[in-house]
Amino acid sequence: MAVQVSGGLGMADALVRLSHVVQHVFADVAREHGLTSQQLQLLCMLLAEPLGMTELSRLMHLERSSMTGLVDRVEKRGLVARVADPADRRAWRVALTEDGTRLADVAHDDVVAKLDSMTGRLERDDRDRLASAVALILTEHGFARSATVT
Repeated sequence: MAVQVSGGLGMADALVRLSHVVQHVFADVAREHGLTSQQLQLLCMLLAEPLGMTELSRLMHLERSSMTGLVDRVEKRGLVARVADPADRRAWRVALTEDGTRLADVAHDDVVAKLDSMTGRLERDDRDRLASAVALILTEHGFARSATVT
């Protein structure tokens, strides 16, 4: 039995359409900053802390070889660097450079501003409930780590 939400959409349809809107926002902001959507997502994920390649691959749902290529391209632009993992001397983490941090901060703020403007008509309580529901879904499916917009 499908749960109906306002506008006649079922929950699944609403979530899929919303994910497309968020992807479009990322694409628009990324383009404004000379990045691809995946490059912007990578930079935003690294705002909180450096991450290992395995964790990045899992969060971005990319194969290891695709993740390596993405990091290589962003590293070539001077936005990230590979740094030694203090917990495992055989492993590397990906960290933002100063230029990467500046760009990630500005682009992240642009994404947040566009997404906030889309929810501007919602009452504060509705916005809080929506954020809580999404956080619960993310936590239950192992994606709670990403605290920034990704």
